[in-house]
Amino acid sequence: MKVPAVDYAAVFQALPGAVALVTPQLIYADANAEFLRLRGLPREQVVGRFVPEDYPEKDPSEPLLLRVLASLRRAACTGERSIVALQRYDVEDPDLPGVRHERYFNMTNIPVFGSDERVTLLLHRAEDVTELIRAREVALTLQEAMLPAPRPVGRHPAAVRYRPASEALHVAGDWYDLVDLPGDRITVAVGDVVGHGLPAAGVMGQLRSALTAASLVAEGPARALEVLGLYARTVDGAENTTVATAFIDWKTRTITYSSAGHPPPALLQKDGTVEFLDQATDPPLAARPEHAPRIQAAADFHEGAVVVLYTDGLIERRGEDIDTGLARLADSLVRHQAEDPEPLADAVLNDLLPPGDATDDTALVIVRL
Repeated sequence: MKVPAVDYAAVFQALPGAVALVTPQLIYADANAEFLRLRGLPREQVVGRFVPEDYPEKDPSEPLLLRVLASLRRAACTGERSIVALQRYDVEDPDLPGVRHERYFNMTNIPVFGSDERVTLLLHRAEDVTELIRAREVALTLQEAMLPAPRPVGRHPAAVRYRPASEALHVAGDWYDLVDLPGDRITVAVGDVVGHGLPAAGVMGQLRSALTAASLVAEGPARALEVLGLYARTVDGAENTTVATAFIDWKTRTITYSSAGHPPPALLQKDGTVEFLDQATDPPLAARPEHAPRIQAAADFHEGAVVVLYTDGLIERRGEDIDTGLARLADSLVRHQAEDPEPLADAVLNDLLPPGDATDDTALVIVRL
């Protein structure tokens, strides 16, 4: 079968996204129709132009322009793609001259190599993600409204944090909860719904409320998660949710815990040792073909210890073994163990989450025992 010749110039012009070709010297070599429409300029006013001159309304020292230029240079020098995520632009309405609208773009700079394996061009792509950002803001508002406000739990100091991913376009379904139980007891839980956006936020609210109710009447965390698992089978989108829950009893100085496929809670003892509570881990909610009872385990603690529950955004990194993230968490807890829960929570987040570059949502609960 004869393969037809491909007119790559025509393909380039027909691409639905805004794409330009830039030389390593930051000169526009070409731009497709969507890029020209976005810039509101004819081709002859773009091709051959120095990239910084394409933004006459931008001050040369403006941070956004500097990030775009730095990303292009980085791609040219390293031969690796470089991303400038979630940049805001005020774009003129093509149908209403003088009227500008707030838009958000992801920019990706991809090196193109010549026959000598050197970078000859940079493919500069601008992706309009404004509608995704608006949906994210709505989901964040809903999620924050459903999470409990920080408050004292019994007589024991605790800190909670929720940190959305800085560059993600969607909100994940992470949650936390703390519930007073009869006697000198509380239950602490964190969970992570599969999926993003408004559907995940809605499922998160349902599961958090159901677990709170189950914890108030169940004799232990295993039974509470068993009830939650049965409920999850009736909720669309709840399958494979991970949850960790711990019942803390100050009278017996024990933590009884159970996990549905979730990263293990960390117990920092007063002597500086860190134990990960990983002896009662079952599959995520509704992941088994048939419902089955769940397991639980217990750990003793001494006065002044700290228990930490969190979601995977705190410890997991692409291309890295989870044990590395757990070791990083343990090291941070030991170094800051003298802190009260509030400053300790801030210190842990500062140590473990890259500034402005968290790729996943994170929920964190710290309780001083």
